[in-house]
Amino acid sequence: MGQNQQIQAQEEELELNSIQDLYKSFIMECPSGSLYLHEFKRMFGVQNGTPEALYMDSIFRAFDMNHDNTMDFIEYVAALNLVLRGKLEDKLRWSFKVFDSDDNGRLDRSELQKIVKIIYKIKKGSVSNETGTGSLTADQVCDQIFQEVDVNSDGQITLDEFVEGAQRSQWLQSFLHLDVNPSGWVQRYLCDKKLMSTKAY
Repeated sequence: MGQNQQIQAQEEELELNSIQDLYKSFIMECPSGSLYLHEFKRMFGVQNGTPEALYMDSIFRAFDMNHDNTMDFIEYVAALNLVLRGKLEDKLRWSFKVFDSDDNGRLDRSELQKIVKIIYKIKKGSVSNETGTGSLTADQVCDQIFQEVDVNSDGQITLDEFVEGAQRSQWLQSFLHLDVNPSGWVQRYLCDKKLMSTKAY
């Protein structure tokens, strides 16, 4: 067996062990096999009534692939994989899904404003313009996003426009990156779970 094959076999074994550990913690948290929104928020230490809670509502909806208002283990693993290992394009596609509340494949101004206002609150109103010299209001952020990604100026942003525009725009990527990003919550949660399981032995 070559060195590359050995490394790949070790990575696959590690992946399998990680998935088994994730499954154990998932079943401990959700004995029914279904993760509900309130449990999802509790797992990541997000309190109701906060801007983060509103954002988590949208995140949960985006990860609930079959729209049954719960997350099963497969959806949970897919979510963790995207957040922790996903490529930029995959994360942008997912961000679009978070924004697209009516799930019609297009963002209108009201959908965009809803999420922008939540992100704006999370960032405590400190969103800079492209040059970093001034601060923008939530409405100005919406205008800026439409200006950067609505290529045909029809007042709606398609998935392709969003992904391509965000890949071109450092400003938009910076806006979408939150200090309380899901990756941070997931990393903290997994570390806490690992510490708890080692203390149990």
